Amino acid sequence: MRIVLLAALAAASFSAAAQDSAPRNLAAACAICHGTDGRAVTKDVNPLAGLAKDQFIARMTTFRNGTRPATVMHQIAKGYSDQQIEQLAAYFAAQR
Repeated sequence: MRIVLLAALAAASFSAAAQDSAPRNLAAACAICHGTDGRAVTKDVNPLAGLAKDQFIARMTTFRNGTRPATVMHQIAKGYSDQQIEQLAAYFAAQR
């Protein structure tokens, strides 16, 4: 019985750790253009760090539906669910 309980606790702990790292893992794909943690290194790309959550969500939504001009963001935004966009928005809003 103890082994089952310990296994269940370990699985729950692993699951919680995976959920905590999910937004950072999603944001890793953005680093290619927008820099580590959304801190752009050139003026050619908008920084995402510190961007308000509602502003990030609005931008991603307009990219996804094609109403905001972009080069590749239309295709990239279509790959994210609403929940993932919200996670990304919260992650980047927390970056300074």
